[in-house]
Amino acid sequence: MAGFTYATLTTAIGNYTEVGTDVLTSTITDQFIENSEHRILREVNIDAYRDSQLGNFVTGQQYINAPAGCLVIRSIEVVDGSSPAERTYLQKRDITFINEYNKFAEGGTTTATGRGLPKYYAMYGGATGVAVTTSGTITVAPCPDSTYQFQVNFVKMPTALASGNTTTYISQNFGNGLLYACLVEAFSYLKGPQDMLTLYEQRYNKEVEKFAIEQVGRRRRDDYDDGAIRIRIDSPSPGP
Repeated sequence: MAGFTYATLTTAIGNYTEVGTDVLTSTITDQFIENSEHRILREVNIDAYRDSQLGNFVTGQQYINAPAGCLVIRSIEVVDGSSPAERTYLQKRDITFINEYNKFAEGGTTTATGRGLPKYYAMYGGATGVAVTTSGTITVAPCPDSTYQFQVNFVKMPTALASGNTTTYISQNFGNGLLYACLVEAFSYLKGPQDMLTLYEQRYNKEVEKFAIEQVGRRRRDDYDDGAIRIRIDSPSPGP
């Protein structure tokens, strides 16, 4: 199925449900689309939405803000400032580990005084959405003793499909899956026939499985390192 624009997707929702805009207003269908996009983003790790952001630690401060619109932190790199500079990936730990480490390193207090090059990180605080300046807080250990540069690699929350943003990567490259997800939302809202709701849920699940194989399978493989994917083909046994 070809990709969708905002206009063609909203038209398709109306055509499939056979319900006019007097019932399914743009406010309602926009919510269907937003819910569906969020569902897809949480079920598939999409390459197109990988991003990174540079920053510098504050000496003696163990917290940094996650990038605005951050959905998932993939990794954090720190540049140690030596010559030549070396990049080190921080190891992810639970917040209890970070708190214990910093408390011990700071002589039994929780005052951040700066103790060295950070080695570990943990999420601290929840995400607050795409339209604000922070999507949570990251805490590191040990507390930085200098303004080391860091790079946060993350999956970002993209701008939603809307009348003012008529196409997205999902709408153009996973249009059928987005449509089926929207129809699940629509038939749930309309309290439509259960068999139709079940049908579109099943069709969505099949499409998202194929999309996930593409995004986290085939796109992450390399023929040189991994070899070409081979599919087993059953054939009849030779005769006597």
